[in-house]
Amino acid sequence: MKRRIAGILCLGILLASGSALGAQPALKPFERGTWQRVLRDHAGRPTLVHFWGVTCGPCKVELPLLGQFAKDHPDIDVITISADLVPNLPAAAQSMLDKAGLSSTENFIFSDGFVERLRFEIDPAWQGDIPRTMLISQNGTITTIEGSAEIADLEKWSAEQRFSH
Repeated sequence: MKRRIAGILCLGILLASGSALGAQPALKPFERGTWQRVLRDHAGRPTLVHFWGVTCGPCKVELPLLGQFAKDHPDIDVITISADLVPNLPAAAQSMLDKAGLSSTENFIFSDGFVERLRFEIDPAWQGDIPRTMLISQNGTITTIEGSAEIADLEKWSAEQRFSH
């Protein structure tokens, strides 16, 4: 009986911690070298990379639209990177992603105290403005959208990816 109770308690702890099968992936740390790893891991696949932040008003509007886009386009790899200038709690970022329907996408959070270095690694010209979306085609061509992305533009880009096989 004691073993059974201990087993039930352990299962409860696993479920509560999110370590059980079917748990949503946690935010991954975005640090030096992560950008090159992302490009390598998604090479040859159309990939949308969205930079956003918990403190960004337009991002709060845009995230649910991206969540729907990701759901409607399983052939596009969608990656989000919380790139707030002001460090925030990962729990707040994860909560926003969950509410937007983006918890099953690949999600990162800036985790290097020197955010300028991270931005420079991604794009030397980037001053840190968010939202920012980078569309990476199958051949590696990158199109950058400064500010909020229009869903119609994302749909057009997605259609172009299907026809470029």
